[in-house]
Amino acid sequence: MAEVKVKNIYKTYGANDSVVKNVNLDIKDKEFVVLVGPSGCGKSTTLRMIAGLETISKGDIYIGDRKVNSVPPKDRNIAMVFQNYALYPHMNVYSNMAFSLQLRNYSKQDIDKLVKEVAQILGISHLMQRKPREISGGERQRVAVGRAIVRKPYVFLFDEPLSNLDAKMRVQMRTEIHKLHLKIQTTMIYVTHDQTEAMTLGNRIAVMKAGEILQFDTPLNVYDNPSCKFVAEFIGSPPMNIMKGDIVKKDGILYFREGNFKVKIIKEMYGKLEKYINKQIFFGIRPENIYDKLFASCATPENTLSVLCDVLETMGSENHLYLSTNKHTMIAVVDAANKPSVGSMVEVVFDMEKVHFFDFDTKITIV
Repeated sequence: MAEVKVKNIYKTYGANDSVVKNVNLDIKDKEFVVLVGPSGCGKSTTLRMIAGLETISKGDIYIGDRKVNSVPPKDRNIAMVFQNYALYPHMNVYSNMAFSLQLRNYSKQDIDKLVKEVAQILGISHLMQRKPREISGGERQRVAVGRAIVRKPYVFLFDEPLSNLDAKMRVQMRTEIHKLHLKIQTTMIYVTHDQTEAMTLGNRIAVMKAGEILQFDTPLNVYDNPSCKFVAEFIGSPPMNIMKGDIVKKDGILYFREGNFKVKIIKEMYGKLEKYINKQIFFGIRPENIYDKLFASCATPENTLSVLCDVLETMGSENHLYLSTNKHTMIAVVDAANKPSVGSMVEVVFDMEKVHFFDFDTKITIV
């Protein structure tokens, strides 16, 4: 087991083409950290630099107390689980899991003991004599994880390991990986573009965009206190509603306004918003913080708006309402009992204690 420190690393192709820019991570021993972001944001490249599969253009990486910039992958004592599992098709499950131990000259008795112990943990003992083509995708994923575990590495690296699985199997394997981390207590770094995986698996998550880390924090803090507009929109499903407008002041009271959309801002936010009066700004509110007036306890004339219900999606335990004003569209997540008619006008209430404002130019969170 070991902590991992990534200090000011860059990955540059050519003169000015940086795909990773000044990334810093301080990952604690036994911590589960998730790198999340859209395709092409540099998360897999960062993982591959930690593994030693990509050279570092600039910066340093430490595993434990050892600087590993020039250490080859085989000597870093890390284990990587790939998106395509990378199992040897001509070997059975037992041989796939035992192969790395054989290369390290373990005795047959030790190999047999380790492989059987790990197979028991993962529930694949009955698959030992089968070839990869004879087992399901979820089972192949467990074999790939098992092959990594038997080596007892300092750090596990996962590169989008669930992307080839169907929706039901992804949920199941996500749970299995979470339980595995609790059981073996090893440092894990996990790359995904799926924010649901990030939120459910990570002790902390690093949200990346264009080669940079925009926020590195616990899932709850990233969700409740996003550092910028991109993080606010990327984390959360359905995503945060974002509207462009301006801050106006009337009779000492601040409002957010855009066209016929106008809501009163709570006084606790005045200090940070005073300098934005009569300036453009972004307003954000999460779908679950928009309520139907009939079901809201915090409704006032200043936070209630009449909108058109364009679409109603029934999700079982909840409904998703797609709403529109003359200039804006938004999504509200409401109780399953709340079923307004499509095409009808609905009065919705904004929970103004849970809204966010973002600087129009920098996109950085103001409050």
